Amino acid sequence: MNTAAGTFQDVAARWWGKVLAGFERGEPLDPSPLVLAAIAAAAVAVSVPRGSWRYFGLFVTVGHELGHAFAALMAGQVVKGIHLRFDHSWAMHSLGRGGAGAAWPGFWGYPAPAVVGAALVWAAYGGWSGPALSASALLFLATLLFTRNWQGIVIALACTAAAVLLVWYATPVFLAYFTLAVGVALLVGAVRDWFKVYGVHTRRRQALASSDAYILSRRTGVPSAVWLGGFAAVIAASCLAGAGAVAAGFA
Repeated sequence: MNTAAGTFQDVAARWWGKVLAGFERGEPLDPSPLVLAAIAAAAVAVSVPRGSWRYFGLFVTVGHELGHAFAALMAGQVVKGIHLRFDHSWAMHSLGRGGAGAAWPGFWGYPAPAVVGAALVWAAYGGWSGPALSASALLFLATLLFTRNWQGIVIALACTAAAVLLVWYATPVFLAYFTLAVGVALLVGAVRDWFKVYGVHTRRRQALASSDAYILSRRTGVPSAVWLGGFAAVIAASCLAGAGAVAAGFA
């Protein structure tokens, strides 16, 4: 038992050392147009087709719920638990002000993956892929503490395991390209997710209760269309910011 505990502590210490080492800045990424085109194609391939979205969409859903959770913390609320499901449904429970005070955390679900995607693109081009991945590994570990259903635990564990393995084994160059690819995929995924919620309001109104825009409208009295427009504005701004990072890389 002592040997096993010692081995676990040694592995944990080594991994922690790699996480801390990852916070050092590396070389900025300078991909060729051909590589960028391949990354964009891969982002579309995992985000648009229904088969691949079934899996990558779970990662976008994690970003969606973390957006709610961080916004709730910023609003002075206490996050009690996060529920994630394999059908891409979710729920975040918090304690704090209701009504208009709940609008801030309620807003930041759909825009969050796009904001993170733009940040990852800038991190890749600025040489900050290592810090971004190390921070992501710690964030996914923290997510496990707030996950309250078994499907959510499986999803969070998968994200955590991927981040841990990348921190442990990936080279700095691979991390940079991986960070860029994930950032672009999150931007594409955020756009896809927005069209999904837009479709709920225009074609599948029987599912309105699952829409953040509808929930915000009920809580604040502001029409759903305004909230949908707000989501779209932040997602569009994030896409422009990501494109700006790419353009700056060629300047």
